[in-house]
This record gives sequence, C-alpha cells and structure tokens, in this order.
Amino acid sequence: MTLPNAALLLRIYLGEAERAGTTPLYEALVIKARELKLAGATVLRGPMGFGHSGKMHTAKILDLSSNLPLVVEIVDIREKIEAFLDAVSDMLVSTLVTLEKVRIVQYGKVKHEIDA
Repeated sequence: MTLPNAALLLRIYLGEAERAGTTPLYEALVIKARELKLAGATVLRGPMGFGHSGKMHTAKILDLSSNLPLVVEIVDIREKIEAFLDAVSDMLVSTLVTLEKVRIVQYGKVKHEIDA
C-alpha cells in the first residue's frame, strides 16, 4: 500500500473498561479500521492517566486499576479517516478524539527480519 506524503493522525483516547456492546471498545475500533482497509491501527496502553472525570487511573500494584488509559492511533489519508469516524461515531460516547496533519516519511518499504 502506498500512502501520500500528507496524511492525518487520528488519536482516540479511552479507558480500558469501555465497551462496544460486549466487545472492548479498543478492539471494536481496530476491527472496524481493518474492515475499512485503513493503513493500520495501534493500541497504546498507558500506565497512568486521567480524563474529563478527573479520576486517576494507575497501574500501581496496590491500585489494581482495570481501567487504564488507552490510545488508538491510526494514520491514513483524510477521506479514509473521515469515513472511519463516520462509521464509529456511535461508539465514541465518552472519548476524546484528535486529528492532526502528519507527513509520512516511510511506509512499508523495509521488511525487517525478526530473530527467533
């Protein structure tokens, strides 16, 4: 797949416990991104954070939080990102969504060998 030099970075900030029906929300978002043939999606898990409620979520052993902060990141062209957002808008109830212009320097040109 070839992406143009100019694209959008979509970030969706959510909590690990958020759901889309019976499926974790982050999983539903990644599955939808794949269905719509976006370039890729990555879920990042944060060890600490807070959102609009102000409640702190941490990975400290004594806290045992099961709702750690997550960020879903997707980079693709504007049209595909906008189509994705339209498709998932009903799922994004209490999430922060950001978009920013990015410049793609390289995508999919080098195949790395993984040591076994």
